[in-house]
Amino acid sequence: MQRVGFEMKIHPEMVEEYKQRHDDIWPEMSEALIRTGWRNYTIFFREDGTLFGYVECDESHEASIAGMSKEDVNQRWQDDMSPFFQLPEGAHADENMTTWREVFHAD
Repeated sequence: MQRVGFEMKIHPEMVEEYKQRHDDIWPEMSEALIRTGWRNYTIFFREDGTLFGYVECDESHEASIAGMSKEDVNQRWQDDMSPFFQLPEGAHADENMTTWREVFHAD
């Protein structure tokens, strides 16, 4: 298992809709995340539009990202969610995460 932190930026004025989309996450997207090893997945928001995420991946973050890239629902989700993110045109958030390296953990 690998613990990963990451950050991304959304348009701050879209945070309520972004939150609502995640409150109403598509069941097939949740199933794909589980199938590809995403566990204990949490996203935090800061008022400037910065998102910080935390996820525990069964094998590795790279393996979980690779698994999701093969899921049809992921492409649809990324296309649907891309207007929220401050990214170059046509880019998807899952390809533009800034990952954080773990330096300490305590249970």
